[in-house]
Amino acid sequence: MKPMKIRKGLILVSMVFLMAGARPSGVMASSYQLGYNTNASDNDYISTTKAPRGRIGKSMSISFRVRATDEDMDNLKISLLQTNDFQQIEERGNGDYTVDYYPFEIMETTFLAKNVGNIKKGNIKSVSLSANVRRDAQQGYYSIPILLEWDGGTDIDYINIWISTDTSSGTDDEEDKKEGNYFVIGENQATPRGVYPNVMDYTVNFRNKRNTTAQDVTISMQLSEDDTKFPFEINDGNYDRTFERVQSGETVSAPYSMAIRKDSYTGYYPIKYTITFRLSSEGDLHTEEGTFYVHIVSKDKEDNLGDFDANDRTRARLIVDSYYTVPEQVYAGNEFELVLNMKNASTSVPASNILFNLESEKVSDSAVFTTKSGSSSMVVNDLGSGQSTEVRVRFTARAGVDQRSYAITIKEKYDSPEFKNAEESIVVDIPVKQYAKLSTSTIDVMPDSMTVGSESNVMFGINNTGKVILYNVTAAFEGDSIKTTDAYVGNIKPGDTGNVDIMLTGVAPTMDDGTIKITITYEDENGVAAEPVEKELTLFVTEEMEDPFGMDAGMEAGAMDVEAEPPSFWGKYKVLVIAGAVAAVAVIAAVAMVIKKKRKAAREEDVDDEIS
Repeated sequence: MKPMKIRKGLILVSMVFLMAGARPSGVMASSYQLGYNTNASDNDYISTTKAPRGRIGKSMSISFRVRATDEDMDNLKISLLQTNDFQQIEERGNGDYTVDYYPFEIMETTFLAKNVGNIKKGNIKSVSLSANVRRDAQQGYYSIPILLEWDGGTDIDYINIWISTDTSSGTDDEEDKKEGNYFVIGENQATPRGVYPNVMDYTVNFRNKRNTTAQDVTISMQLSEDDTKFPFEINDGNYDRTFERVQSGETVSAPYSMAIRKDSYTGYYPIKYTITFRLSSEGDLHTEEGTFYVHIVSKDKEDNLGDFDANDRTRARLIVDSYYTVPEQVYAGNEFELVLNMKNASTSVPASNILFNLESEKVSDSAVFTTKSGSSSMVVNDLGSGQSTEVRVRFTARAGVDQRSYAITIKEKYDSPEFKNAEESIVVDIPVKQYAKLSTSTIDVMPDSMTVGSESNVMFGINNTGKVILYNVTAAFEGDSIKTTDAYVGNIKPGDTGNVDIMLTGVAPTMDDGTIKITITYEDENGVAAEPVEKELTLFVTEEMEDPFGMDAGMEAGAMDVEAEPPSFWGKYKVLVIAGAVAAVAVIAAVAMVIKKKRKAAREEDVDDEIS
């Protein structure tokens, strides 16, 4: 605990005892305001913009912000601190009694720590704690100690709260009504765009802009049978998204995957949402509505009136007749050229002073496609009816984006003889691919040498270090001394690891440096095989030697009942031992032969002497 926090506690206790000795007990209980005894501005990590408010006998939310001021706060836990700072010694009747003015009910869950997670140095995270206010609490400000614990550190900060004895909801509710809705919809988001007949995957952001935590949050999409108002097929029975809690300042995302209606029209559609929530676990249900826009590219709207505006009748129609990229496949982080074939589809109306401005879709407030010059605008002087012109722009696809299609909006501004400054927008989709990446862990070979007909176990991991799935991953092993073998690993998701565990069989003695070639192959999402990745391992195969002592048979018979035991001294060096034994037998036989010959020669000499 820091010295500053110790001083806070000492000041708090001393002030309480001074107050207890200076006033009668009845006055003390009625005017008790602990908030004067602690200065929350001395906090090191916790701050608030508004004092949390509670009512006696009700559950209240204590919302605040935590800033990692001087270091990372990993595995941060926050709780109400168990303290006796609220205790006073009061004279009641014939004796002194200790009275505790802590404003919250002490229950099993009151002081449980809440896991906040990690906060990087300099960053801020919103946190909310809940507690039930005692029914006998006195009205006033209370300075509540908050305990912060993280890897390598602890601290105690204070929050000033206001407890009201007024059980009516008049004042607080009026202030709530003045502040408006709780949730902001679609903040920091580009308008999602979908093209028929594709499925449109998108998310909608909902931010709690108030200082109170919202609980039991349900976000409901309002559906409609009218295809002019609602562009999506209604395939599911329920499109609700629920969240247990949304902290003050927190943003949650509701994901949707919607099929676009065949009878939809090109344009913007307002999608309405209804949000219900509570401000406490037992509070009333609040309801509010909001709107989020999506853009759909489908068929053009028909004019049921049959008459056209005069300007529309004499206005040129500039369309994208075709487009392609060079190279054909665009990879994240690489440069490419977008080639647009722009055509005046009008049969009689020319266009002049044409300005084409190309705008990229944004992800996390950053453009997916950028140009070196920073500008992607160009001018065409004129384009007669039925004529076409080619527009070329060089872009760089941002590295790190997900593999999918991203939109480039072509905004047109041009003049026609009877229509000046006409404006149109056309969207083209550019698929962006990610390079597949993989790495392997250490290749374990056991044993690293064996005889012909024996087996060796090879194990290693294949790590997907890219952002796309590796499909049908296979590892093939080839070498002159082993039987060619394949190990099928399967699909490996980004960040995951596939494991190879295979037995290699020796078929011939090693005649080279013992290198075994490993070829790792995989496919992309279209089943197209990628460039193989090659690795190597070292494994020696020797000729199997005859066992003059019959020891192999005994060892093999004994080894049949033992599975996957580590190689023993005999299993690892038996070839050398047997070779040495054979050599020793040969030497002994040779020595015996020499001795036998010498003895025979001696006997023959004795016989010769006797004959002579």
